[in-house]
Amino acid sequence: MKLEVRGWHNAPMQHSAGVDDPASASQGYLERPPVPALAGLVSSVWIQQVAPEADPYTHRNTPHGGVELVCRVGSVPRIVGPLTRPRVEVLAPGTTVVGLRFRPGAVPSFLALPASELLDLAVEADELWGRAAVALGERVDDAASPTKALAGLQRHIVGRLGDAPGPDPLVSEAVRQLMPWRRAEVGSLTSSLFLSERQLRRRFQAAIGLAPKALHRTLRFQGFLALTQEAIASGRPPTGDGLAGLAAEAGYADQPHLTRECLRLTGLPPRAFLGEVEDHCGCGHDHAATFMPLLRSRPLPAPPSTQA
Repeated sequence: MKLEVRGWHNAPMQHSAGVDDPASASQGYLERPPVPALAGLVSSVWIQQVAPEADPYTHRNTPHGGVELVCRVGSVPRIVGPLTRPRVEVLAPGTTVVGLRFRPGAVPSFLALPASELLDLAVEADELWGRAAVALGERVDDAASPTKALAGLQRHIVGRLGDAPGPDPLVSEAVRQLMPWRRAEVGSLTSSLFLSERQLRRRFQAAIGLAPKALHRTLRFQGFLALTQEAIASGRPPTGDGLAGLAAEAGYADQPHLTRECLRLTGLPPRAFLGEVEDHCGCGHDHAATFMPLLRSRPLPAPPSTQA
């Protein structure tokens, strides 16, 4: 469903570092943490823009374990379910998108349906929320700037939560244990949570939409992406031995292991995918809200040996 587009949405992008233009000369993406009222459920919020004079932009969304609420200005918001494979779409020149990403396990708190029903799907929010979703799209469209549109989106979600139940605490603890660098395997998770494998899988399907092993693989790749973003930001894009070193640091057995997972989750081999990341993100994209918490959780390097 399309809405009438008006106001700032058709104006040229102003090339500054501000939130209202998270951009290079052609396109940009800026992430931020959510408002405090959403911090327990939402991992990040963002603004994405493609300049009116730019070429169409190919956006590759890779699995991350969560669900996203995506508001493209001029359209009804969409809910993008948990992914097991990449989702590629082309953004037309002049497109502005605001959105937020829910943490793994937060879906039942704001949608009141099992996450598994949204697996690998993108549905218009009016299929679930009716007229309220159309009204949300209109409020985003009427906002005076992308920043205000994003603020309005967050206020809407805060209002929808009301007395909704919080996430399943056992699933939340399992997700915490499955984050990068915290657990090398999934087998012992059931004993640490005092659940059977069947019970854990059932609760994961309802709250996250993925099995524990699938989420573990997805989060490990997110750790690898955090390492690569750090390398790119430092002017050291990973190649050759550097790529193998990042694969090992992220927890992959070897580089072929990384290659298999990268093909499954992004649709590209590592070098091609990282080339695309450097091309798109090296021009000023800001993914700090997603990747900095992961990087801060890395184990400290072992101190140098002091043997005589």
